[in-house]
Amino acid sequence: MQNSTRAFLLGPLLKGVSRSFYLTMRVLPPGMRDPVGEAYLLARAADTIADTALISPERRLALLLALRERIDGTTNDNGVLAQLTSEVAGQQTHSDEKLLLESLAGALDGLAQLDDGDRAAVRDIVTTLTTGMELDLRTFPDERSGDVQALATRDDLDRYTYLVAGCVGEFWTKMTYRHVPGALAPSLETTMCARGIRFGKALQLVNVLRDCGKDLRIGRCYVPASMLDAFGLEARDLLQPGASLRAQPILFDLVGVALEHFRAAIDYTFALPRLSLRLRLACLWPILIGLETLERLVSNDDWLDPAKTSRITRNDVYRILACSTVLAPSNTLLNRWFTRLIDRIEAKIHAGIKAQN
Repeated sequence: MQNSTRAFLLGPLLKGVSRSFYLTMRVLPPGMRDPVGEAYLLARAADTIADTALISPERRLALLLALRERIDGTTNDNGVLAQLTSEVAGQQTHSDEKLLLESLAGALDGLAQLDDGDRAAVRDIVTTLTTGMELDLRTFPDERSGDVQALATRDDLDRYTYLVAGCVGEFWTKMTYRHVPGALAPSLETTMCARGIRFGKALQLVNVLRDCGKDLRIGRCYVPASMLDAFGLEARDLLQPGASLRAQPILFDLVGVALEHFRAAIDYTFALPRLSLRLRLACLWPILIGLETLERLVSNDDWLDPAKTSRITRNDVYRILACSTVLAPSNTLLNRWFTRLIDRIEAKIHAGIKAQN
């Protein structure tokens, strides 16, 4: 792949399909950028296929599995790329996602040019992520059916958060050990991989809770049926007026799980050398954005209403970027910031539980 093509894929195109991840990419140490960027672009292309609701779930699944085989080297047939261009690219309302699907040949060329270790790691992470997308397509009904289906158990939710995000923390850790020698103690590799998995799970739980109302309206309920049963609820009940308050104990429970994962993510960040500012910032930003989102969620009495989103604002993001850049080398100041956020979230939960009783 020519340098100009790589620059376009990992620059303007990546920025177009994910502004937030693009910010993280810009602060990564140089050696990590190509494999992490390649993994993101390939996974984002697969996710675009899985989310194209105008195509039947069965056809999306077939195209997704065909692309996975092309990425993992099971086949070298580029016919799937032509199918994606003709069947999926034209359905995209977002021009950058259309361009991403049309640029897959270049992304695959970039994958082929990675060294053996990075190429194997990228293939492994994309395989895992697409397994999570496959789970979605096999578990949930067609978005246009009007039906709603929930995951069955808490274990199913935990497995889902690993498949679509926890595995990313594991991959990220492996890339750090490969490309930033000395940043992490070799004796801590197993511990850091486990923390990285929990880091990813924390971020995905935030996504699940923040987007719950929107997902329900396309038939997907990631809140497990076993948790709903405990409060006499079914997935469809979460679409009814007043559901946010009825399901608030479930929200508090899952926010508590997310906070425990975030504590592991904070330990992960503090294990990085204080002067490894790029790696620290790449961890700090999602942690702080995630915690501030949780604070909005536990303060939102209509958290299941898509019109009353718990997303933080762009100005909030800019504030987090600016403040964290200044504080990144100081564990003491960062810990105060984290502690204040977590304390406020837990105080809201305790107040909410008391009000329910």
